[in-house]
Amino acid sequence: MMPMPWPFLRTLEAQASAWYLARCHNLADLRRIAKWRVPAPMFHYMDGAADDEVTLRRNVSDFDALELLPRNLVDITHIDTSTTVLGQPIGMPLILAPTGMSRLFHWHGELGVSRAAARAGTIYSLSTVGTHSIEEVAAVCDGPKWFQIYVFRDRGLVTEFIERCRAARYHALCLTIDLALTGNRERDLRTGMTVPPALTLKSWASFFLNPLWSLCHLSSPPFTLANVAHRVSGSKDVQTLQNYIGSQFDRSVGWDDARAMIEQWDGPFAIKGVLTAEDAKRAVDIGANAIIVSNHGGRQLDHVPSPIAVLPEIVEAVDGRAEVIVDGGVRRGTDVLKALALGAKACMTGRGYLFGLGAGGEAGVDRALAQYKREIALDMALLGVRSVKEIGPHHVRHRRRIRD
Repeated sequence: MMPMPWPFLRTLEAQASAWYLARCHNLADLRRIAKWRVPAPMFHYMDGAADDEVTLRRNVSDFDALELLPRNLVDITHIDTSTTVLGQPIGMPLILAPTGMSRLFHWHGELGVSRAAARAGTIYSLSTVGTHSIEEVAAVCDGPKWFQIYVFRDRGLVTEFIERCRAARYHALCLTIDLALTGNRERDLRTGMTVPPALTLKSWASFFLNPLWSLCHLSSPPFTLANVAHRVSGSKDVQTLQNYIGSQFDRSVGWDDARAMIEQWDGPFAIKGVLTAEDAKRAVDIGANAIIVSNHGGRQLDHVPSPIAVLPEIVEAVDGRAEVIVDGGVRRGTDVLKALALGAKACMTGRGYLFGLGAGGEAGVDRALAQYKREIALDMALLGVRSVKEIGPHHVRHRRRIRD
C-alpha cells in the first residue's frame, strides 16, 4: 500500500500541487517547480550528474544539432502516436526509465509513477532499488511493466528477482551494465546526499523551507528498499540496505553472466548502458532483444558521448536484429521524433517524469507524460507524418553552419 501522510496534509499537498501544475507548460516548468518544492539534497540527487556534468549537458544539447525536415500538403487529420516495443503495444514511443528511490522526491513514489504510466498507455520500468516492491507495483499498475536488474554477486538474488517478476507478470527485464561502481556525483557530496548522509547546514535549512515535503515524509512510514529488505536481518533502514546493495555489485561481471540471465528469464530482455557499436553487437549476439543507448543520464563516466550522437552507428551495428531505444536528454516531442528518424524504436525518460513527480506527485507525472504525448502528436502533424512508422531518415539532418 502507498504510505499515507496525515489526511489534512494529503489535502493541502494536493491543493498546492494543483496550483503549481496549472502554471506548468513544459518540462522546464516542472523542473523549476520541483526545485522549489523538493529539499535541495533530494532535488540535486535527481538533477545532478558526474564530475563537471559535461555529459549531462550534451545529452540535451546534442539534440539541438539536428534539424527536422517537414513534408507539407499532407493529410494530417488523424495522428497515431502508438507503436510497439518488444511486442508490447504502447500509446506513444516513450518509456519510463528505471529510477531509484522515487519516494525521495514525493511520497507517492513508484506507485504513483506506475499508475500514471498505465494511464498514459506506456511502459513503466521499476528499479531494483525502488522504495516499493515488485509485487506492490504490480498490484496497482495494470499497464505494461519492466523490471530493471543487475548481475549481483549473489546469483540466488538474481534468480529470486526473475521468479518474482515472472509471478507478477512483468513483461520484460532490463539489465543495467554501466553501474559496476558509482560515478563521482559532486552535487551529492556538496549537499551531503551520501552513504552515510552528511547533510550540511544549508541542506538542513532546505527541509524547513519545504515544509509540505518534510511533513508528508515525517508522517508517512519510513521508506525502505523494498525489493531487498527481506535479505537483511535486523535494521531495515535505507543506509543498511544501500550498503547491502553496494556489496552485491560485482566488478568481474562479463558477457557470459548476462547471457546466463537472458537464458534464465527466457522472455523479452533489454540491455541498458550501451554506447558503442561493439557492445551493441555483443549484446545482440548473447540474445538481447533491445539495446538501450544510455550513459546513465551522465551520472557515471563524464565526457562520454550522448546517446543521440552515437545512435546512428549503433542502429547500423544492430542491423535490425534488436530494437534500439534512446535514453538520455529527451525533453521535447521533437527530441523523440529526431531519435525515431535516426532509427530508434522509442525513447526513455527518467528525469522528465521525476520533474513531474517532484513538482506535483502522481498528478505531476500525469502532466509530464501528457505534455510529452501532446508534443509528439503536434510535432508529428507539423512534420507531415500521420503515424510513427512513417518517420524516417529523410526527416532529419545535421544542422549546417551558415557561412558568411
